[in-house]
Amino acid sequence: MALQLDREIVVALILVFGMCILPATCRTIPDAAMAERHEQWIDQHGRVYKDDSEKAMRFKIFKENVEFIESFNSGGGRPYKLGINQFADLTNEEFRASRNGYEMSSHKRSPQTPFRYENVTAVPATIDWRKKGAVTGVKDQGQCGCCWAFSAVAAMEGINQLTTGKLISLSEQELVDCDTSGEDQGCNGGLMDDAFKFIVHNDGLTTESNYPYQGTDDTCNSQKEASSAAKITGYEDVPADDESALLKAVANQPVSVAIDASGMAFQFYMGGVFYGRLRD
Repeated sequence: MALQLDREIVVALILVFGMCILPATCRTIPDAAMAERHEQWIDQHGRVYKDDSEKAMRFKIFKENVEFIESFNSGGGRPYKLGINQFADLTNEEFRASRNGYEMSSHKRSPQTPFRYENVTAVPATIDWRKKGAVTGVKDQGQCGCCWAFSAVAAMEGINQLTTGKLISLSEQELVDCDTSGEDQGCNGGLMDDAFKFIVHNDGLTTESNYPYQGTDDTCNSQKEASSAAKITGYEDVPADDESALLKAVANQPVSVAIDASGMAFQFYMGGVFYGRLRD
């Protein structure tokens, strides 16, 4: 039976952080040593290349990326580090094409109702919604540009847990396959606001186990879609450029965010507090 979220409103926050790629002088690593590291990386991540030509091309990209990562880390003075992750043989253009699916709307939204947390006067110094049981495990969108769906679903999972006491992993694939009438276009990008509108109009979302993630666009499965596991009655945008409003919102519930992950520093982010300059 579907879980009705009685008058709870998901707060949707759209944040776009720019990337700050600081100049660094790359240290050249001998090809023999780099080739060995590439082979180890291939084994670790199970990469398979179709032929020697592709392997040579990927090795060149891998080498350039590793040199960038090591030069960045050796520069010091930054509260975060980069690492050789699963994206190490991709160009930044390839990474952006496969991972960045948020479509910035050109239409400014005028608030329809007063910000629900406007009168909150005190917020905690820190809050971790994972420790409060309102966040599911890490999910991987793979090569599908549907970050908008993952962000919307995560916020809905959180408010559902806060309202019902049950943490349920909901279906991103339902949004990818079925929410295609507006700006949301599956792996080709979308908006969290439109996802929330779809969820409200569609009377909720089903579970991830019922409609599992495939990482590709497919035909909407109306039978699975009809089995809702959680519902919302609406959503609200946090006022733009208002850090106080953001603090109030996140102190009360998980929020839905989108960030600009297009820079090389974010592509290879490994740990620490990431910061970046907003785009001009």
